[in-house]
Amino acid sequence: MLVPAVQSDLPAVEDLALLLRSGVALLDLRAPVEFAQGALPTALNLPLMTDVERASVGRCYKREGQDAAVVLGHQLVSGAVKQERLAGWQQFFVQHPNAVLYCFRGGLRSRIVQQWLYDHTGQVYPRVAGGYKALRSFALQQLDSLPQQYQALLLSGRTGSGKTRFLQAYRQQCDLEALANHRGSAFGPQVTPQPTQMAFENALAVDLLHKTASRDTAAERLSLLFEDESRNIGSVHLPPALVAQLQQAPLILLDVPDEERVVISYQEYVVDMVAAFTQQHACATAGFTAFSAYILGSLTKIKRRLGGVRFAAVYKMMQQALEIQQRSGDTGAHRQWVRTILLDYYDPMYDYQLSKKQSRIIFRGERTAVAAYLAENGVS
Repeated sequence: MLVPAVQSDLPAVEDLALLLRSGVALLDLRAPVEFAQGALPTALNLPLMTDVERASVGRCYKREGQDAAVVLGHQLVSGAVKQERLAGWQQFFVQHPNAVLYCFRGGLRSRIVQQWLYDHTGQVYPRVAGGYKALRSFALQQLDSLPQQYQALLLSGRTGSGKTRFLQAYRQQCDLEALANHRGSAFGPQVTPQPTQMAFENALAVDLLHKTASRDTAAERLSLLFEDESRNIGSVHLPPALVAQLQQAPLILLDVPDEERVVISYQEYVVDMVAAFTQQHACATAGFTAFSAYILGSLTKIKRRLGGVRFAAVYKMMQQALEIQQRSGDTGAHRQWVRTILLDYYDPMYDYQLSKKQSRIIFRGERTAVAAYLAENGVS
C-alpha cells in the first residue's frame, strides 16, 4: 500500500494567545479517550481514529516502529471510513470556516487531515503548532501569570443570597461556578457532570484571557469580580496562583434578608433541579427519583458536620416533603428543610469563616448599594 505524502508547508498557527482570545471553533482530531481527559471550550471532537484504532496503531508503533504504524493507520482509516470522516470534517469547516484543527502534538495526525482536506476540497485549513500539548502548556502558563494583570474583588454573602445571579449581570466578572458546572456546596452538583480538572483549567484560562484582553487600557488596572469560593468547587480545584490571589482579595458583602434567601434557595435547589432532572430523564417519575437521590445524597455529605440528631431531623423533613411531592406534585414542603439548612447549618459556618476575613471587607450592603459601589469603582 502506498502511503500518501504529507506536505511540510501546511499552515500552522503559533500565536496561541490570539487563537484562544479569538474564540474560533477548534476541530479536535484526537481519539475520544484523549478528548475526554481535557479539551478547549470551543473544541469539537471529530477524531481521525477511534480509541480502538488508536490503540492498534500504538501497539504497532511499539512493535514495528513509526513507518509500520503509519501504514496501519492508513489501512484502518481508508475507503468508506475515510470518506465518512472527511465528510464530517468538511461539514465542520462549512459551519466554521475560520476554524483551526489540532491533534495531540500538532504532528502527523493533524497534518494528514490537513492534506486529506486539501486533496478533497482544495481548501487549506490551519493546524495548531504543537497541538493540544502546546495549548495545554500555554493555558497553565496563563493561569500562573494572568492574576497579575487584574485586581480581584470578592463578592461574598450568606448562602442563598443570589450572589451568582448578581455576578452574572456584570461584564467584568469570572463565574467560577459556571466554569466548574457546580454551585460550590454539598447541594451544588448539577444534573450534568463536572468538567475534568484539565478541561476546567483550560476553560478558566480562556475566560481570563478574554476578560484581560477587553480591559480599558486607559484604566489604571482592570478589576474582576469573583464569587467568594473555597479552593475546591465540587470535584475540581482552583489553580494555586488564583487561590493565593483570592485569599488576599478585598471583600464585598451582599446582604439579603433571610426569608428572601429561603425563596432563592428553594427556587434553585428544588424547583429548578426538579425541572432539570425531569428534562434530563424525559420522564417525571424518573426525574423525581433522580431528584430524591440528589437531595438525600447531598444531605448525607454533611451528616458528620450536622451531627446525628440534626441530620435525622432534616432527613425526616426531606422524606416528608418528597412524599407530598410524589403524591401531589407540590414541592412547597421542601421549604422547611431548605430554611433549616440555611439558618442552622450554613449561617454559623459562614459567620465563622467571615470572622477570619474582617480586615478584608471594603463594603457591605443590599443589592442596590453594592451595585452603586461597584459602579463608582469602575466595575461594569
